[in-house]
Amino acid sequence: MSESAETSPGPGAEGPTGADLARSALRAARAQARQRGEQVQQKREAKRHGLRSGARSDGRDPVPLGAALNRLLTERGWESSAAVGGVMGRWPQIVGPDISAHCHPSSYDEAAAVLTVQCDSTAWATQLRWLARQLVARLNHELGHGTVRTIKVLGPAAPVRGYGRLRAPGSKGPGDTWG
Repeated sequence: MSESAETSPGPGAEGPTGADLARSALRAARAQARQRGEQVQQKREAKRHGLRSGARSDGRDPVPLGAALNRLLTERGWESSAAVGGVMGRWPQIVGPDISAHCHPSSYDEAAAVLTVQCDSTAWATQLRWLARQLVARLNHELGHGTVRTIKVLGPAAPVRGYGRLRAPGSKGPGDTWG
């Protein structure tokens, strides 16, 4: 039996019968279910492709530790300081075992982009001055361009002189021995 025969009242009928009303209600319900099913299918595909529905993430959601630290460094403007601190810790891997055995970074001036390196002998200080350009290029490769512009090389520290009692007790200094 065709749909038009089902929905149209028979000859001599005054209006739709109960069965006809039930059929039309069933057709409407099926159409609505089909439409909802398509919407559910679209939502499933959106989730599968990374789109989400519902609650959005906020600052209270759990995040991996690395991501939280990166966000903190970015918010506070500490990226270059953290990178330079990493270089201080990885100094032997960056410059090699020979140089790291005799030279170590002592400070970094972020405003001037100057890394100060202390050497244990004048010979190593001279050697490091010769290698400064290559070392700056390697450090900028590790840290990002322009982080280190200059390397200030310091030789060994001079011996500390005691400025206490250099004279014998009761003496007036070197002048009292001549006179």
